[in-house]
Amino acid sequence: MGMGNAPILILREGTKRDKGKDAQYNNITAARAIADAVRSSLGPRGMDKMLVDSMGDVVITNDGVTILKEMEVQHPAAKMLVEVAKTQDAEVGDGTTTSVILAGEFLKKATDMIDANVHPTIITAGYRLANLKAQEVLKKVSTKVSIKDDKVLKQIAENAMISKQIGGSRAFFADMVVDAVKTIVDKDAKGRYTADLKNIQTVKKAGANMEESLLVKGLILDKEPVSPSMPKKVNGAKIAVMDAAFEVKKTEIDAKIQITDPSMLSAFIQEEENMLRKMVKQVKDAGANVVFCQKGIDELAQHFFAREGIYACRRVKKSDIERLARSTGATICNKIVELGPEDLGYAETVELKVIEGEEMTFITGCKEPKTVSILVRGGTSHVADEVERSLVDAWSVVKVSIEEGMIVTGGGSTAMEIAMQLRDYAASVGGREQIAIEAFASAMEIIPTTLAENAGLDPIDINIMMRKEHKAGNVNAGLNPFTGKIEDMRKLNVIEPYRIGKQAINSATEAAVMILRIDDIIASNASPLPQYGDGSEMPNMDDD
Repeated sequence: MGMGNAPILILREGTKRDKGKDAQYNNITAARAIADAVRSSLGPRGMDKMLVDSMGDVVITNDGVTILKEMEVQHPAAKMLVEVAKTQDAEVGDGTTTSVILAGEFLKKATDMIDANVHPTIITAGYRLANLKAQEVLKKVSTKVSIKDDKVLKQIAENAMISKQIGGSRAFFADMVVDAVKTIVDKDAKGRYTADLKNIQTVKKAGANMEESLLVKGLILDKEPVSPSMPKKVNGAKIAVMDAAFEVKKTEIDAKIQITDPSMLSAFIQEEENMLRKMVKQVKDAGANVVFCQKGIDELAQHFFAREGIYACRRVKKSDIERLARSTGATICNKIVELGPEDLGYAETVELKVIEGEEMTFITGCKEPKTVSILVRGGTSHVADEVERSLVDAWSVVKVSIEEGMIVTGGGSTAMEIAMQLRDYAASVGGREQIAIEAFASAMEIIPTTLAENAGLDPIDINIMMRKEHKAGNVNAGLNPFTGKIEDMRKLNVIEPYRIGKQAINSATEAAVMILRIDDIIASNASPLPQYGDGSEMPNMDDD
């Protein structure tokens, strides 16, 4: 019996399917579009992007990962490149634009090979070999740096900021960044340096020049004392950090109190007052003259605190409470009755300051200043936001330089050296993988090419001049975008952490390999439920 010509539906209706080369071109085009979007922002001569979200909020930035996060990317392959940038940001904090441009270029080179009928598996195998060799070269050209090399660390911070809006004030901010990171550095069990960037807090306030930004060895809280009659400044602060409310507890169950005569009412009110008085006395007896409370403080308790001359803030954020405990040496206390002198933290001064009409509490001269705060200023809120983003990049690179202890030169010099050595290596591998390794080498040159383009120079001339220098053995020869000449990047102090390059090449290769291995895209169409004329949904007709 014949089957007839009835179509066989395997996939749901409306499903879109791309196979073979179509699928690969589709993915590669989408990923390259993402790389092209951030390309013009690479390097000291890079341009900024203005991103407007659906709510009309504006972000003006030069930071690769911020651009990609704000872009709301839909295409699945393009999302993989956004992931590359996010990983780079989480691991190193800088080099996000570089990693995405590299991934885009690896895919672009792969297109030519697919056209020439080189199988994607061969391309991916070649790319993996090239990545291993690139990491080897990178390690070979890196040099050591120690936590004592302030000059080098400041240079690294400056280079992370040079392409940003705060490039003009980079020397001022570099001092601040290195000081901040060195303050929070600790040693782990093996004696290695570690720095937890959560211990650097930023508070943004628009309305002043960015060079009026301030580094505070301690904390800045966006809080003011609960009562205006409290002291505005406390010297030799003994600080109680509380996670308990200075309020009379309500019972869990519904309870009724029947009051039949007026004296009972005044006794009831008196008792409530006594309870609050007792709480404040407990704090006073422990020797505290400053209280930071994560929960509420009753109005009556506020009055008692003010009478005792105690500086008290309520509803302090949990993250700030933890920072306070860490930097002042206080113990977070959950029960008021258990507060003792040994639980208190110490700071030289706790002071109320007014900044741009807002009251803030500055806690300085802490016992163990393992936390620092930076008050970020900017002419407008957009500028302050971008200053903060740039500072985050800068202290991330200083942190990884201290932890890893290795640096490489910038200006496209390492990318060019990797490209040169990979070409020699390709010949030794032979086979079809050789084609992929050579393509990988050419793709690495996208970094000096883009730097030249963004500086308005001829990329072909620049690459030829750079190759010549590297052939002659000048490993650190890179592009100076301000003069348009090929110079020794080490002498110019254009340096960056080794981990930036390591992570960027690694994640870009892995993303490219992942996208190249896809030869079939099955995208289901999320069709809405059919509706009746009145807009109500169709009832479910399925049998149970």
